[in-house]
Amino acid sequence: MKSSLTVAVLRFRAMVVLFVVVALLAVICQAAKEFAKPVAHAGKTYPAHDEHPKEFVTVAIDPYDMADKAQIFSVNYREQGYLPVLLIVTNDGDQPVSLSAMKAEMVTLNRTKLSPATTDDLYRRLSHPARSDNPYPIPFPRKKVKGAVSKQALDEINAAQFGAKAVEPHSTQSGFLFFDVTGLSTPLAGANFYLTGAKDANGGELMYFEIPLEKYLSAPASKPSVQ
Repeated sequence: MKSSLTVAVLRFRAMVVLFVVVALLAVICQAAKEFAKPVAHAGKTYPAHDEHPKEFVTVAIDPYDMADKAQIFSVNYREQGYLPVLLIVTNDGDQPVSLSAMKAEMVTLNRTKLSPATTDDLYRRLSHPARSDNPYPIPFPRKKVKGAVSKQALDEINAAQFGAKAVEPHSTQSGFLFFDVTGLSTPLAGANFYLTGAKDANGGELMYFEIPLEKYLSAPASKPSVQ
């Protein structure tokens, strides 16, 4: 009887130790998770795009508005009021395209004009998180940032944001723009995305790009790929 009790106690202790080890490994793996920017394909392969054949440039956007897509981030940007949108610019021409003076803007159905958040805007919001009253239909996992922005979050912001100043011939550049959609329950419905200020090799400004977000909303769902 005593021997059986001893065996049972040892088994229980082993199970407890195993549980603790697994829990610690899960925490360590999550903490070590690094942001991996989605692989950028040619702009015309995305449902929401605007192609200028005569200028050999295509601009596309891919909103990360659902939980399964947003899992690439360690920060719950939607909970902080931001909508991450992947911007893709493809240059199929033989000359570089300058983006140093580009301006991106999203105009909602009610004509509200939204500009991408700056790095400082994101830092301030994450340092002083506010509760969002308009979650997406599928809630994101809760990973709050309180009081100060962690190094992981800072590195993620720097790695994710669109920072290209030019697109070389026959290449594609991509990165995220973060739009403040606080108070907007359905920011994409009826909205349009605009990109102006792109210039050719001679300094001439390209025609503006206009992308209705309905192209994205009405397209079949697809999973993002990462590098």
